Amino acid sequence: MEVNSTHFYLCLLLLLLSSIHSFVASFNEELTAQDIKRSKFPHGFFFGTSTSSYQIEGAFFEDGTSLSNWDNFTHIQDGQRNGANGDVANDHYRRYLEDIEITHSLGVNAYRFSISWARVLPRGRFGEVNPTGVMFYNKIIDNLLFKGIEPFVTINHNDFPQELEDRYGSWLSPLMQEDFVHFAETCFKNFGDRVKYWITINEPNLFVELAYIEGIFPTSHCSEPYGNCSVSNSNMEQLIAMHNMLLSHAKATNLYRECFQPKQGGFIGIVACAFMYEPMTDDELDREAASRALAFDLACDDRKDF
Repeated sequence: MEVNSTHFYLCLLLLLLSSIHSFVASFNEELTAQDIKRSKFPHGFFFGTSTSSYQIEGAFFEDGTSLSNWDNFTHIQDGQRNGANGDVANDHYRRYLEDIEITHSLGVNAYRFSISWARVLPRGRFGEVNPTGVMFYNKIIDNLLFKGIEPFVTINHNDFPQELEDRYGSWLSPLMQEDFVHFAETCFKNFGDRVKYWITINEPNLFVELAYIEGIFPTSHCSEPYGNCSVSNSNMEQLIAMHNMLLSHAKATNLYRECFQPKQGGFIGIVACAFMYEPMTDDELDREAASRALAFDLACDDRKDF
């Protein structure tokens, strides 16, 4: 009997597709049977989400909030962001209850958010605490806890009152250390009875790179060969800004541990931006190169782990 070759190959193709389908179905069943369950994680493990104030809150210049460095950057230097700004953003300032409900629906038990410096202390230590701003974050914290979600609070996530930049150059001045500690203390006093997890500053190494080397974050400082800004010396200012940020972290941490932690019983730390580097081979030169990259990026040496 003569077999039509086209029909023969078509049958083979159908058999092959059927086999692939059976394999995928079997593989998916195996994956389903091995689904990761929360119970497999140690007690106290947190599953969470995170945001930052300027990225989500909106409510630009409302209820006593002052102009922040990001407001100034996106409005006055709008060419940097193609005219985009955070005036409304996700409108979290008005929709926080809805947002917390969505967060709760995900099944998470932790939420990390940041405090807008310009909303709580519109003029830094040169003015009064804004009670409306404090009330806003109190409502967020209370509603998170009501939903069984642990608040993780970042004290500073890149934004601060523009007045601090105008007065003395913000992170390029040691005076910023005093302002940061004052801000941190205000947060500890108003929220620390319920907040048990504090982050002083979010990724200062990344912020310094983008704000004082490349100039694509406020206050838009850079110099050749990194960029072509109107002001700055990237090689020098990055070190000054990082120095002041690290000392601010250290002073705020010391204040918390000495004056607030004994009663409030929380934890405090910093968040750094880090990349993982591994040696291409087991060759000693490759291992040393990976170690140098880690040390440069995060000031650590994990050579022993290679």
